[in-house]
Amino acid sequence: MQFYSRRKKLIGNAQTEQLYGHCLQFYGQPPIENISLSEFETFAVDRLKLLKTVENLGVSYVKTSEQYTKKLDAEFSNLNFPYKIEADDRKPQTGPSEYEKRRKDHISHFILRLAYCQTEDLRRWFIQQEIDLFRYRFKDLGSKNIREFLQYNNLHYHTISIDEKKNLTDKLVNSSFAVSGSTVDCQDFYKVPFQDALDLVRTRKVYLKGGYVYIPHQDIVTIVLNDFRTRLSKALALTARSLPAVQSDERLQPLLNHLSHAYVGQDYSIQKSIGKISLEQIDPLSAKSYPLCMRQLHRGLRDSHHLRHGGRMQYGLFLKGIGLTLDQALQFWRSEFVKGKVDADKFDKAYAYSIRHMFGKEGKRTDYTPYSCMKVILSNPPSQGDQHGDHCDWSTSNPLLRNNIPVILELVKGMHYQLACQKYFELMHSIEDSGFSLNHPNQYFMESQKLLGGPGAGVKVEVKREDNPATKPPNPSPHQTPGPGNRPQEVAAEITEDLDSFFQDA
Repeated sequence: MQFYSRRKKLIGNAQTEQLYGHCLQFYGQPPIENISLSEFETFAVDRLKLLKTVENLGVSYVKTSEQYTKKLDAEFSNLNFPYKIEADDRKPQTGPSEYEKRRKDHISHFILRLAYCQTEDLRRWFIQQEIDLFRYRFKDLGSKNIREFLQYNNLHYHTISIDEKKNLTDKLVNSSFAVSGSTVDCQDFYKVPFQDALDLVRTRKVYLKGGYVYIPHQDIVTIVLNDFRTRLSKALALTARSLPAVQSDERLQPLLNHLSHAYVGQDYSIQKSIGKISLEQIDPLSAKSYPLCMRQLHRGLRDSHHLRHGGRMQYGLFLKGIGLTLDQALQFWRSEFVKGKVDADKFDKAYAYSIRHMFGKEGKRTDYTPYSCMKVILSNPPSQGDQHGDHCDWSTSNPLLRNNIPVILELVKGMHYQLACQKYFELMHSIEDSGFSLNHPNQYFMESQKLLGGPGAGVKVEVKREDNPATKPPNPSPHQTPGPGNRPQEVAAEITEDLDSFFQDA
């Protein structure tokens, strides 16, 4: 009760009481106060830093790991955002008050809504980072705080009684992975209509009876996240409709545009190496510097001499990003398609337009950018006969991988595809720490070329001819020579070669 008494001193009226009544929000109501431009900018930049930290940590650590939690805790503290409500209750305030932190959290979220509602890619990125942020904060809440949050947001999910829990103990233990006979008594279970928990029903993680599912405390976050995603997606669509009125304010438009371009850094649409990569270099580069998602598409094209539209878009924009010109792209796709069932005349009539369209030379003249890892992962899965790079092709299991690369397989099992790809990068290049957070296939290519000294690095460097993989076929190195008594680096190289061939043939 000490928290509520302090909050009464900090909050002066009923409207702010309603907005900041809980440390975690669904952001259902917009801010109702005036703020200065300097505060507007400070709040927006701080939240963007927080979301960028969430993204970078998400591809550098497993999201449930101790390192992930510790580093995100530190960022929350540094940027003065609300977290760990119990700790705030026990310790005296030494910095901004809890009310000020909640106010900053609320206002900054709505500012970034304005910046990130403009395009589908921006909305996708913003939603994903906000969901990861919400998940982290929600899982830190205790049972009492969760019940308060559900009640505060009119989510009518109630815990079952002790008597009902005793009657269903065997069913609950058998249907819930994280529940045992010794822990079932101390856990809360929520009774939820089954249509609100279809993901849990589909994966058989909950007990279903009479149209209701019984969800253990640790899994209720799945239901709440689905609700949050739906609300935020609708809210961004509504914000986009009213955006012209905001953009007419010359004070805000430059700031919002700057914020919306800050989330991914380089978009890889224009490279300094444009035109410096020849068509003859594509095959050797694919073996050394392609991420597995793009290597799969390349091998699929070479084998079948055809890619359907989704695969062409992903791979075509990737090639554009690594430096192929429009003329080179037309020549590359034409030469490959004519090896199959498409003659040159049909290619020019049916396929050349879409390639020119990628480069902004047809249609609405949009200069399309290569797909990020998040867009590849979240795109629709390939249909029959289609080739996609979705999920970086990590979703296939094999005894070879289980025996030799358990760390990567563990990441794949947890659906940490970007982190798995980053570990693969480190293994392929014989380094312990890549020193960056991987979030783009073209970033993988450029970082690989920087290490190998190739033209894809996009920088002017003096490179010895024999060390440049783009100007000379690679010679077998000691790390690639099989044989008895191999060192760990040699073994890693052999494993990745087998791994690569397996995924290409999958």
